[in-house]
Amino acid sequence: MRIEISGLTKVYKGKGRALDDLDLVVPTGMFGLLGANGAGKTTLMRILAGLLRPTAGTVRVGEHDGTARAGRLAVQQILGYLPQDLGVYPDLTAREFLDYIALLKGIDDRAARRRRVGELLEVVALTGDADRRLRGYSGGMRRRVGIAQALLADPRLLIVDEPTAGLDPEERIRFRTLLSQLAGQRTVLLSTHIVDDVAQTCRELAVLASGRLVFRGTVGDLTRQADGRVWTVVTAGPAPTTGTVVSALPHDDGMRYRVVGDSPPAFDASPAAPNLEDGYLALAQKA
Repeated sequence: MRIEISGLTKVYKGKGRALDDLDLVVPTGMFGLLGANGAGKTTLMRILAGLLRPTAGTVRVGEHDGTARAGRLAVQQILGYLPQDLGVYPDLTAREFLDYIALLKGIDDRAARRRRVGELLEVVALTGDADRRLRGYSGGMRRRVGIAQALLADPRLLIVDEPTAGLDPEERIRFRTLLSQLAGQRTVLLSTHIVDDVAQTCRELAVLASGRLVFRGTVGDLTRQADGRVWTVVTAGPAPTTGTVVSALPHDDGMRYRVVGDSPPAFDASPAAPNLEDGYLALAQKA
């Protein structure tokens, strides 16, 4: 399920441009969309999901024109969407909630609906908790219910917006693994500001800043943005004032700093191999 975006612009009255002449191609498989809060990621997700109309530009999802009414309706038939804030009914159990959403999605046959709900509860590892009320679920468990509802109609396109925000490390790893397993022959678009989520799940990604595309390539390509720009320095004195401090760890001789910048932050700084977070910061410095 290939997505082709051309000249996409969204202007909110009184708030300026959320998207500014965006061109982007998203292939089948797992694809990451990185950017700080306010970069335009959620606006793009909502346009792709048919919930917002763009001010200008075109969106094609497979053979469908996502800017026309008929195209938006067609896309919604093949779409699974997990928004950043999914509202659930706290007094329903997970099984009851998924059964209700399945009805809304047109799965009218009761036996087929029960079978599909049961399958997905197993996929998201909630079978043992399926008959607990959602009010007693942890944040991670609610996110797994969210991905289950997105999968009810077996979508060819799955959009997830900030899916691991606020989760503890164990739940984050569990959720990332689940998303990777779901990719296969469908397109999974992962929108996040958490660099490690993309590093652990995606081969290709795009980076947005202020509604514009500032990078499109592989994880390796983005990492290489920081080649020759990552340094470590150990000091008992003040923190480095040049470049961006990525980490600060206690050391026998003071603190060990990892810095991304154009030049060494100190005369005794040592070069270091970059990772994806370094590349993302280096790109932000250039933008």
